[in-house]
Amino acid sequence: MKMKNAIILLLVLAIVGLSAFTAFNGLQLGDREIRPISQSVKQGLDLQGGVFVVYEADTNATGDELDSIMLQTIEVFRRRVDAFGLTEPTIVREGDKRIRVELPGVQDAQQAIDQIGRTAQLRFVAGDNEEVVLTGTNIRRAEAAMVEGQYVVNLEFDTEGARIFADVTGRLAENPYGSEENRLLITLDNETISAPAVRERITGGKPHIEGGFTRDSAVQLAALIRAGGLPVDLNEVRSSTVTATLGVNALNRSVQAAQIGLIIVFLFMLFYYRIPGLVANIALTIYILIVLGIFVAFNATLTLPGIAALILSVGMAVDANVIIFERLKEEIRAGKSVRAGIDAGFKRAFRTILDSNITTLIAGIVLYQFGVGQIKGFALMLIIGILASMFTAVVVTRFLLKLFIGMDLTKNSKLFGA
Repeated sequence: MKMKNAIILLLVLAIVGLSAFTAFNGLQLGDREIRPISQSVKQGLDLQGGVFVVYEADTNATGDELDSIMLQTIEVFRRRVDAFGLTEPTIVREGDKRIRVELPGVQDAQQAIDQIGRTAQLRFVAGDNEEVVLTGTNIRRAEAAMVEGQYVVNLEFDTEGARIFADVTGRLAENPYGSEENRLLITLDNETISAPAVRERITGGKPHIEGGFTRDSAVQLAALIRAGGLPVDLNEVRSSTVTATLGVNALNRSVQAAQIGLIIVFLFMLFYYRIPGLVANIALTIYILIVLGIFVAFNATLTLPGIAALILSVGMAVDANVIIFERLKEEIRAGKSVRAGIDAGFKRAFRTILDSNITTLIAGIVLYQFGVGQIKGFALMLIIGILASMFTAVVVTRFLLKLFIGMDLTKNSKLFGA
């Protein structure tokens, strides 16, 4: 049993060590490369540099009508931002009528602002002669709907649009079904967003587009089509450029502060709690790896507030261990064995840890739900950190302590801080 525990402990340490090395230095395995965390985590505007701009919709619309307008605008912005080839643009709604666009890594700020702020151009192009036959101004309505068990996009044209649409579809329907000449291309900003084939002449000005849509894809296509006739002007409320140098300096200082703080915490836990402190340090290393791994897996964007939340959650993870270890010391001083003290300490500390973390978790969820921009980044990192800290404190720390006790290296209670 002692040998088995020793082997398991050494295996855990080896995995943690290899994971930590890979996380911070990367690893090359044949043709496959694992990039370090610094290259895998997306950096926000405040770290990478770039430009942000806030637009406000000039409209008196309210309720569902306003929500529809804002959704259309966000969809158009997203398509235009994608044209820059950026890996991490942020486009969020602020309040009722404002939209914030963050473009990390953009070199020409004014060009970016001009590009995303211009009026959308929606066109219907006949496939047989590539002629523009209709524009977004002819669209009265576009919405997702369920027809005969499948999602479609219903359209409604104005009077002129209905007449032109009937003539064009009648002509296209004469071509072989499914051929290029048979299709009516729908383009937004010169990019094709749909290319439905025409079965027959469509009159009445109320066609629908089929194509094996899911609910989300049908809603998105409807929003993009509506965006071509966007009935609102946008005013640039605020814009600013963050230099890459400022972002790099801020990141370096934040990382340096985090390193100093972690070293101090590790030393304190080791000297004050001895063996439990060593276990806590291993668990904290696992905790940091879990948090960063989840952050990369979620493809989240790291900002300076996010780094602050990570450091804060490390403190909360340490706090959970302190509660457990103080309970452990009390149980040992009361005359219990180290093994019995561990069981009793974890059992009695669990309720306190759960209560304190749940209240902070609720605050993080509220911040994420109602916050915008960097506040969301802070909240997301805080939520991930709280969940990971509870797991490592209650499960990982206890598991490692049991391994140390099972090795039966010492029964001296002083080595457990008592």
